[in-house]
Amino acid sequence: MNEHGKPLLKRDGVRTVLASLISIVIGLAVGSVLVVVVGLFSPNLGLSSAWEGIRLIFLGLFSTGRNSGGSLTWGFNPQSVGNMLFRATPLILTGLSVSVAFKTGLFNIGAPGQYLMGTMATLAIALGIPCSALPSPLIWLLAFLGGMLAGALWGCIPGIVKAFLNINEVLACIMTNWIAANLVTWFFDATKVFQNTVENTKSGYIYKTAYGRTLVDGVWTYVDGNGVQTAKLGLDKLFPGSQVNGGILIAILIAVGVYILMTKTTLGYQLKACGSNRHAARYAGVNDKRNIVLSMAIAGALSGAGAALYCLAGNTEFFWSTYQALPATGFNGIPVALLAANHPVGVIFTGCFMSMLNIVGLQLTNLTAYNEYITDVIISVIVYLSAFSLVIKMLLDARRKGKKEIQPVPERLQENQAEAEVPTEKGGEQA
Repeated sequence: MNEHGKPLLKRDGVRTVLASLISIVIGLAVGSVLVVVVGLFSPNLGLSSAWEGIRLIFLGLFSTGRNSGGSLTWGFNPQSVGNMLFRATPLILTGLSVSVAFKTGLFNIGAPGQYLMGTMATLAIALGIPCSALPSPLIWLLAFLGGMLAGALWGCIPGIVKAFLNINEVLACIMTNWIAANLVTWFFDATKVFQNTVENTKSGYIYKTAYGRTLVDGVWTYVDGNGVQTAKLGLDKLFPGSQVNGGILIAILIAVGVYILMTKTTLGYQLKACGSNRHAARYAGVNDKRNIVLSMAIAGALSGAGAALYCLAGNTEFFWSTYQALPATGFNGIPVALLAANHPVGVIFTGCFMSMLNIVGLQLTNLTAYNEYITDVIISVIVYLSAFSLVIKMLLDARRKGKKEIQPVPERLQENQAEAEVPTEKGGEQA
């Protein structure tokens, strides 16, 4: 019986989704228990505040604030939903980055470094090319492609040392992460030209890409509204007050493209073959070294694309001095990929879910006496359990196999009778 002919709960894909959902439910349940415990033992909270906190954990995305009586109000909140989609854009792409590497048998923990290199290249191009020299859409395209290229080149490094020197890619990725963090810090500190001097309170930040570089009285000056930013494509009308733009649509298209690449092309088959058994793939004529490097290059390009779309929103800020630490967006791509079981289309939904938890944390902080660290705990639990989603799937499979082995007596008799009725060949008859 093929996969489509099986009952719904016996299908491999359904069990994979069920395992991920169990991980999410456990994480939300742990967060709810934590809210109750904190509420009961805090003099500023109480049981009523705990109940509000639980409701916000599950429905915070649709909270519209409080009414004149102080009660929470609910409904469609276009600003929260739009911001969720905006924050999901880089998570989807870093999740794709990790999932592509997983499919090739590699653990791309280097997504943060690739993300940072994509950020540096994107900002340097978007802020370095004068808007009078090229049209803004062309600068946007060059900055986006530059971010992808920078991420791809940085991803190639652990791929090369893995393929040709057999150095574990995890160790190589950790090293490249910290090199990238310090390289980006040095670049923006040394150049200084990209540091925001227009807004007095933002002197430690890099200019937003909406600030365009232009000549004013013979001096290169950055002017707000004269730069590049991703087109809204009408999403600002659908989600007023939010940061959402066309980047989320680009991320979805890239996810669909990765799905087609991995499932419908010869290259995708070769990448997965290397992931299943590198040595067997080599004996079958697949160039395993090339595919390992190519897989990490694709993964790096996806992380760089996530950074590019985030920076090119035009209104986002980059605090360069903090990136001696690694960005959480790169690491969060790991649970996004694991919860999606490395399925490119599933990454879209898990990326939105992780982004939703961030929005819920903000709602919890703004509307109650709780702080956002509770949602950080929830995310941490889900991240921890996402690594065990495969274990949960194995338990579900084992339970299914256990039931299959315990067959009713009539079925076993029928199988034995069928085996007895199989005629023996003449050459096998005893003398």
